[in-house]
Amino acid sequence: VGIEGVVLHERSKLLMEVERVLHDDTVGILLITTKLIELCPEVISELKLKRTKPLIVEIPDRHGDSKIGMSIDEYVSEAIGVKL
Repeated sequence: VGIEGVVLHERSKLLMEVERVLHDDTVGILLITTKLIELCPEVISELKLKRTKPLIVEIPDRHGDSKIGMSIDEYVSEAIGVKL
């Protein structure tokens, strides 16, 4: 059990990685930064509305959000409503 991460900065690479994750049955939660969501908000919104898996959890990046001190566990717990 662990978290696999990929660093992306471009819309085209983000879309390719999201497509890969959607076809990977081992991925249950997709953690994605606010800044990346801003690259393709319509795609992420559609996925959140139409798909049940993976759960998409928005997290702040290092460039700022008032919740930056929260741990990954806290973000996931808040998103799914279950304390981890």
